[in-house]
Amino acid sequence: MDDARRVARALVEARLAACVQLDTIEASFYRWEGKLCEEAEVRLTIKTSPAKVEEIGAFFDEHHPYDVPQFIAAPCTASQAYAAWVAGELA
Repeated sequence: MDDARRVARALVEARLAACVQLDTIEASFYRWEGKLCEEAEVRLTIKTSPAKVEEIGAFFDEHHPYDVPQFIAAPCTASQAYAAWVAGELA
């Protein structure tokens, strides 16, 4: 959680995100380096614009504690008012 908070705060401070929500995941099962793993994780939902996605990917490469963090960008739509707020926070 400490790493998630640090990354979330840095994304907002750098104006790469208007808002970052943290969701705790009780258990995540995956295979890493041939070993089956189970760990609690924190998912970050990053509210940003398509223009910032590449820059956020580079940010994750430099600041995320995982060697291969999950980074998925999915386009979505928002109300005009919310989209305007996001745009203002990224400027």
